[in-house]
Amino acid sequence: MTYCLGLALDEGLVMAADSRTNAGVDYVTTFSKLHVFQPAPDRIFVLMSAGNLATTQEVLNRIRRDLDESSHERIAPSVDWDRTRIDFLNARYLFEAADYVGRVSLGVQRDHGPALHFSGVSAETTLILGGQIAGAPHGLYLIYPQGNYFAASPQTPYLQIGETKYGKPALDRIAEPKLSLEDAARLCVVSLDATSRSNVTVGPPYEVAIYAKDSLAISHRLKLTADSPALRALSRSWNDGIRGVFEHLPRFDWEAMGEAAADPPPRPPDEALDPTPAGDGEPSGRLPSPAP
Repeated sequence: MTYCLGLALDEGLVMAADSRTNAGVDYVTTFSKLHVFQPAPDRIFVLMSAGNLATTQEVLNRIRRDLDESSHERIAPSVDWDRTRIDFLNARYLFEAADYVGRVSLGVQRDHGPALHFSGVSAETTLILGGQIAGAPHGLYLIYPQGNYFAASPQTPYLQIGETKYGKPALDRIAEPKLSLEDAARLCVVSLDATSRSNVTVGPPYEVAIYAKDSLAISHRLKLTADSPALRALSRSWNDGIRGVFEHLPRFDWEAMGEAAADPPPRPPDEALDPTPAGDGEPSGRLPSPAP
């Protein structure tokens, strides 16, 4: 299992992924699941994956092969080359790039799916594609194993794949398009950390890529290991903050009533102990002397 997420913001994109993969509890390894492609100065793509590792790697290999072939055809055009073929180098819109990745993924699954199914193994992989092509807006797409896709929106600015449920609550409360890139990066790490606390198949190193819109370049790329001071400090601060808020939650009505009943009544002033008013030289707080 794995966990990847991306946020589509007014300022750009933030994409993050863990790097743990496993084939059983006794075979846990580390592979990068965040891949950056910049085939030309006017475009950039970030691709993340969750699912069958072999399928993912072949998808990446086919994308790189197509880029090599497209680059070669730009230099030495061939009459036989299909000029209508869309790939990362000649797509004009980001949705065309998402459609291309979906077709590549579906092709790999069709090639190997029957044999893997016979062995009881799924060939499926789910992908998140983010990026921008000059002249078009930046965007974020989730690509299903079946090859179709959908885009993040202002109403739902984040996309998740893999083990999504444990890291979702923080996203639901905080994620919004106007979030800064730095705050979004922190939110991604919090979401990853929360997931790893509840599911051992997700874990560091975590990778985070930050893209500022129209820059056509990754501004920051982080790799946070388990012993990274930044990751440990962020995790501890988030955990302490949640505990602090929990301890100060409003009390139930019956708790307030119980606390009031447990408090001793206030002690009356000394004057209230005298059953008769003071006077005729008798000191306050003492009974008057009997008449002779």
